[in-house]
Amino acid sequence: MKTILVVIGSVRPRRVGPQIATWLVGEVAGHAELSFEILDLRDWPLPMNTEPAQPKHLVDAEYATPETRAFSRKIAVADGFILLTPQYNWGYPAALKNALDHLYHEWTGKPATILSYGARGGAKAAAQLKEVLTGLGMRVVEPFLAISLKSLDMDDSHLVTDPNAAFAPASEDLRHSVEALVRAFGPAA
Repeated sequence: MKTILVVIGSVRPRRVGPQIATWLVGEVAGHAELSFEILDLRDWPLPMNTEPAQPKHLVDAEYATPETRAFSRKIAVADGFILLTPQYNWGYPAALKNALDHLYHEWTGKPATILSYGARGGAKAAAQLKEVLTGLGMRVVEPFLAISLKSLDMDDSHLVTDPNAAFAPASEDLRHSVEALVRAFGPAA
């Protein structure tokens, strides 16, 4: 059984990411080859650029800060990732970029796919994120999943009123993305 971390890339106070992550894990629960765990970056407050050395040049994760050491341990044990990213001004959030940049070897060689969301689905953010994941040496797995929030019913807090119904049209695409992750592990996932 391979462990996939579903990384919520937004840390804003009002965000749809946790709703999407919960829906996603509910949809794929009980998968024969993969187990899924949500990792909310809001729970991992990483400071900006406080490590004195570039992660790529560190041996055995010799990180200086306790926050980075804890985050390193968490990412290192994952086998793969589904990165949830909203599209902010045609890009992805700084918190997600900061989390990716804190580490290197813990990401390298592992498969990852992207689930983007926004008014038009977030394809521009996904394209930028793909470039960074490729730079980290990750095995980027397509197809990516994009969820448009434009026509969804939302409450006064900007949360989707019925996430299961709202995201149901993306269920088939989610299954394709997850099966592509399985294939990325090879025949003995």
